[in-house]
Order: sequence, then C-alpha cells, then structure tokens
Amino acid sequence: MTEEESKRLGQFEAHVRLLIEKYTLLKQENEELYAMIDEKEKDIKELTQKNAELKQNYDNLKMARMLQISDNEMKSAKQRLSKLVRDVDKCIALLKV
Repeated sequence: MTEEESKRLGQFEAHVRLLIEKYTLLKQENEELYAMIDEKEKDIKELTQKNAELKQNYDNLKMARMLQISDNEMKSAKQRLSKLVRDVDKCIALLKV
C-alpha cells in the first residue's frame, strides 16, 4: 500500500468515526425527543381529563344555580298567586253584599 493510499484510508477512517459519532449523538437526541413527546402526551391526557372534570363541575354548579333560582321564583310566584286569590275572594265577598 502506498503512502497516498494509507493517507486516504486514514481520512476515510476519520470520516467514518465522525459519522458514527454524529449518528450516536443524533440517536440519543432522537430518544430524548421521543421521551419528551411521551411526557407531553401524558400531560395532554391529564389536562384533558382535568378539563372534562372541571366542565362537569361547572355544569353541576350551573344546574344547582338554576334550581336555586327556580326555588326562589317559585316562592315568589306562590306568594303572588296567594295574594291574587285573596283579592278575588275579597271581590266575591263585596259582590255578595
């Protein structure tokens, strides 16, 4: 083997080592990125679940509020109806006289 060939073979070996090193680094970076993706997907799943729970709680509170308003309105309506019945009774009593 000539000196030129050995020099080129040395350069080739150096390039192969450099490529192997870059491959190793890229492989490690790729694994880290996949781990980050898995973690983010887990976070998204947890947040989606928490969002669903909070929405359910909100819907329950909204329904309770509507029932509370309905109860108050019901009392008010009963009072107005009772007053109207008393007024009608007074009118009937006045008509009988």
